[in-house]
Amino acid sequence: MALTRDFRETVQARVQRDEKFRRGLMRDAIEALLAGENALGREILRDFINATVGFPTLADKTGIHVKTLHQMFGPKGNPTATNLFNIIACLQEQEGVRLRVVA
Repeated sequence: MALTRDFRETVQARVQRDEKFRRGLMRDAIEALLAGENALGREILRDFINATVGFPTLADKTGIHVKTLHQMFGPKGNPTATNLFNIIACLQEQEGVRLRVVA
């Protein structure tokens, strides 16, 4: 189900003002990816990127062309593991957190 523009704007506003929500959103995206919910994980990461660092800055930091980043996080996106982990590392650095996997 596609999100409405108003909802996306509401999420982006909250991400910008609420650190706990912002970090939780990043965690939820990674957990979705690890659970095999790839489309959901990419969608949440796309929203997170749009609300925080932005795709142009992420492109500069990762060396991945901005159009390629948009495609990777689109509905039919399929980022390589190398690109995805580089992006996650960049987002963690930007946010000042270090996520870890606990079994």
